[in-house]
Amino acid sequence: MSILSDARNIRSKDPAATSLAEVVLLYPGFHALLFHRVGHWLYRHHHFFLARTVSQLGRGLTGIEIHPGATIGSGLFIDHGSGVVIGETAEIGRNCTIYHQVTLGGTGKDHGKRHPTLGDNVLVGAGAKILGPVVIGSNTRIAAGSVVLQNLPGNCTAAGVPAAVVRLDGERIRPSDDLNQHDIPNVVNSQLEELKQRIQELERLSQK
Repeated sequence: MSILSDARNIRSKDPAATSLAEVVLLYPGFHALLFHRVGHWLYRHHHFFLARTVSQLGRGLTGIEIHPGATIGSGLFIDHGSGVVIGETAEIGRNCTIYHQVTLGGTGKDHGKRHPTLGDNVLVGAGAKILGPVVIGSNTRIAAGSVVLQNLPGNCTAAGVPAAVVRLDGERIRPSDDLNQHDIPNVVNSQLEELKQRIQELERLSQK
């Protein structure tokens, strides 16, 4: 896989990028991928100390922490990137988008495979946390600030704490690479509205 293709992918997805040179020279998300490619190669060849040295150097320079053991497919776009953490056994498919403050982490309870697996074309909104060896299906969108603790199917939108599926197949899901985080249902407001309606119904019944 070409590093240059990563840069072109970022350039195509980010409307703020004015040129390929800007992405290559100034984008921390791209630099983090460079460090990870080197660190992952060292990790796969059992040079674990050197691999962690490279990843820590990348973390210091970009603010993005990617364990060298993580497996990352082509076309990852880490937008802004500050505070992103990707754990050792995390797996990320092709053409995914991750915003700042996202964590692909562990729960502390698992052994072996401890971190999430993302399918292709997954979008993870700012501040979202995906914890444990959960599997996120392809073409899924996770709303900003959500906490995902269970597997999610493909072609869905999930939101909330803990995250719940708020759209699935029946309603058209926009492709992940449109980067749209606005048109996502507010699951908390929906739950509060349902609770309000139930209370009103109970009050109506109690007055009979």
